[in-house]
Amino acid sequence: MKKRIASIQRTTKETDIAVKLNLDGGGGGAIATGLPFLNHMLELLAKHSLLDLTIRARGDLAVDYHHTVEDLGLALGSALNHALGDRRGIGRYGWCLLPMDETLSRVALDLGGRPYLVLRMACRKKKILDFDLGLLADFFRAFTTEARMNLHIHQLYGREPHHAWESVFKGVARALRQAVALDPRVKGVPSSKGRI
Repeated sequence: MKKRIASIQRTTKETDIAVKLNLDGGGGGAIATGLPFLNHMLELLAKHSLLDLTIRARGDLAVDYHHTVEDLGLALGSALNHALGDRRGIGRYGWCLLPMDETLSRVALDLGGRPYLVLRMACRKKKILDFDLGLLADFFRAFTTEARMNLHIHQLYGREPHHAWESVFKGVARALRQAVALDPRVKGVPSSKGRI
């Protein structure tokens, strides 16, 4: 079987990002974005999805975090799309109900080729240290667009922002793990249209 791996390099005047992704990994890798909170969230994504993920990002962080965060979403989504290829034999759908202490998040996704994001957060806190949590909406929007994925995230309740976003990233990870998994019963592309 063809290896389901991808390496993406995204370089602009604002960012320089390299992503390596292996869909059939063990959850390992190394994350270096220059943003400690985002590093932590992406490490959780790799660990709980069992995707091997290596990310190196340099951006104009002295100006703003937005360019780096959004471009990371674009690069990671592109890597996922390339690693999936024609998406033959995958489960396609994934979902998770993820508790994190006082927080509960629900995630559902479809790797069916049509990008769409619904993101609803109960926790309204705006920052963790100097990291603007609103940027994570831009990250997920870019990620879903480039991955050609339909992603619904609903953080149902929870007061602590770290727990809120940790439950979201872990929930996305578990849903991805399910959706990218190969199912020997799936013959060809998992769509009645015959292609995704």
